[in-house]
Formats: sequence, C-alpha cells, structure tokens
Amino acid sequence: MALAACGSDPDLIEPGSSADGSSASDNVVPTDLASLVDEYNATAAPVPDQGDATDDDEPDANETIHLGADIGWPQCPEGMGIPEKQGQGQPMPIDAAEFVIVGLTNSPSFTRNPCLAEQLAWIEERDLWVAAYSVVSYPDQDEIDSYGADGPWDGTTRLGALRNVGYAAAEFNVATMAEHDLETPIVWIDVEPVPKFEWSNDTSANAAVIVGMARGYRDAGYRIGTYSLESMWSSIAGSLRLYAPEWRPAGDAGEAEAVSRCGKDWSFQGGDAIFAQWVADRRDHNVVCPGVLMEPERWFHRS
Repeated sequence: MALAACGSDPDLIEPGSSADGSSASDNVVPTDLASLVDEYNATAAPVPDQGDATDDDEPDANETIHLGADIGWPQCPEGMGIPEKQGQGQPMPIDAAEFVIVGLTNSPSFTRNPCLAEQLAWIEERDLWVAAYSVVSYPDQDEIDSYGADGPWDGTTRLGALRNVGYAAAEFNVATMAEHDLETPIVWIDVEPVPKFEWSNDTSANAAVIVGMARGYRDAGYRIGTYSLESMWSSIAGSLRLYAPEWRPAGDAGEAEAVSRCGKDWSFQGGDAIFAQWVADRRDHNVVCPGVLMEPERWFHRS
C-alpha cells in the first residue's frame, strides 16, 4: 500500500525530492528525521567476520546476551488497567531470560502500564538488562484538540496536528520513564493494529502520528527502533521508511520461524533486524538475531 498524499507534504518528502513530489519514491524518509538514519548507520553494531575467528578470540556478546523477553500490561493482575485493556495475569519471563523490554503503555497512546513499577522492581531484583517499548495508536478527537496545536509542526494543518499528537505521546512516555527512574538508550515504537483504538484508513495520517512519536523520542535524547511486520506496517503507515533498527514478531510459530524473520526479506521499514520474537506458554520470548554483534549498552540499561 502506497503512502497516500506523501508528495504534497513537505515533512514526508524523500531527501533530494522536490517539494511538489515530482521525484518522490516509495522509500519515504521524513526530512526532519534524516539525522536518525545517519546516527544509526554511523553507530550500527558491526557484523562479525566468522571466517577470521580463532580459539583465542574474545567471545562475542551473543554468547552472553542472547535470549530475552518482553512484558507489559498483559502481565499485570487481572482487572488492573483501563477498561478496554485489563491486565491478564500472564506469567513473567522464564529464568533463562537475560534481558527484558518493558512496555510503557496500557496499549494505546496516552495510557500508562498500570504495574510498571512492580515490573521494573522484578527486573532489578534479577539484575537483568532492560529497555522500553511503547505502543502508538491513532488519536481520538479529544487528543487532537488537546495536543494538536502545540509542538514542532504547524498545528493548523491536519498532518501537522497529527504529528504534534504523536510527539506529545512520546513526551507522555518520557515522563513515565522519568517518574519510574527507567533508563534506556532506545525506545521501541510498536506499530500494529490496536483493537478498540483503530488506526484510520489514511496511511499518510497514520504515518504522521508515527513520525511525531519518533521525533519526540529523538528530541528527548533516545534512539528509536520499530516493532512490526511488513503486512501490519504497510497497512498502517504505507511506504513510510525510517530505516531504524527492527524487532520482528513471529506469533506462535516458534523460535525457528522467529529467527528466520531476521532475514532481509522480512524488513518492513528498511532497518536491520536486531531482535525476533515468538510466543509460547503465554509468554513473549525474544532472541538476538544471528549475525548481530550485540553490544548490550547500545540496546539496554542495567543498574
């Protein structure tokens, strides 16, 4: 699905394209997020040359930081949370997990994971590496009225107002992290259908919200990654490309299928695969993708 009307929107023009979109392509990079691409490419973890390995080489971090999990509002006690997204009492990660990516939201934007404090305490007690993710959702009219006029973009335009709402949603999550003393070098933006908080049918409008959130995190000093699949991403954001690191799910298809999705054919917004996820025993399991020379401090924090 193409990104509707991207050619007429100066904040969604590919670098080098004209303002009227005459040379726009399907690979659309928001001009004010170009620094995100440059920063990531300049500091991307190198792929190890397995052919040069010897027995005397230091072991790469994949041997020590390999398996992890993600948690969020579904792990909260039953009945906790907003009416539409009540906690499900799902189990916490298995003992073998070495890192945890914890959700900031109670699913949609402008909500808080209702048991974030307890989950962070659980992570700290086990001395695990931690990072954060947030779901992004399409705003309702009250959120547009509350946040659309203020922010980096012209709030008198429809797409400018939507970007400002996404930016405000990022600021909301940054405040949540500050309140809970949660440190992380990166925040993963979860782009997927959000039942009861549906995306619009206009991919350019949806992309504007995502762009706003991405810039909000970048302006707050965080790197970003993206969680999605091509089928979800394209139906929501069209051909928007951020070229950010990717975290790819495989549902209940198992670990082998999850690892296979680390391949380039599974890229959904042009970035490198860093983690793959699968579901088993009511838990979200995650694995570092093959070939990624994991530098834990680039992706996690540990107290």
